[in-house]
Amino acid sequence: MTEHHLAVTRTARYYQQGELSAQTRQVWFVCHGYGQLAAYFSRHFAFLAAANPDTVIIAPEGLSRFYLQGNGGRMGASWMTRDDRLHEIDDHIGFLNQLAENVLAECPVDIHITVLGFSQGTATVTRWLTRTPIRPHHLILWAGSFPEDVDATLAQQLLSGLKTTLVVGTDDEYISVAQATRQQQYLAGLGAISQLITFAGKHELNRAVLEQLAGSQR
Repeated sequence: MTEHHLAVTRTARYYQQGELSAQTRQVWFVCHGYGQLAAYFSRHFAFLAAANPDTVIIAPEGLSRFYLQGNGGRMGASWMTRDDRLHEIDDHIGFLNQLAENVLAECPVDIHITVLGFSQGTATVTRWLTRTPIRPHHLILWAGSFPEDVDATLAQQLLSGLKTTLVVGTDDEYISVAQATRQQQYLAGLGAISQLITFAGKHELNRAVLEQLAGSQR
């Protein structure tokens, strides 16, 4: 038995908060974690677009969806698993590149780009950014880490001089503050202008921290 692969066209999904126009000044690309759906994840950022009409949130959804329990009920999505992972990575990078190209074509050339990954989404956004011509102004890795399998040269090219923020809850079940601190030091060693923000909470987003991050963009 031999394994084969065939590239096919499929339909990807994303959600948008705010309206793109010539007046748009900031675009956030936000990638959810394992088992989440972009529709619900994007709602955490709705207040940013509501408060600032010049801000647009783009929330792509992982290409693999599944039932969270059994054969029905709540759904979730994943960016990749360990099975056939390299092709899944290629697929979502292709999706994100096409999405970003379409979105940014409707924006001014001096648009400010923020990229945020949450949990599994941190690996997704960092792999994507090493394989795209897009250069963000701010990279936010929330409750996750920079993937170890990214080539060191590509990582350095991405991170050199890049404002990079790590965010973690003090009671996060999956990544500790100590681990996040080591990550911050690692990224700084690759040239990132890095900072670490902690908050009292678990493996979750935090509105006060999002407000802080949004305020630092202006």
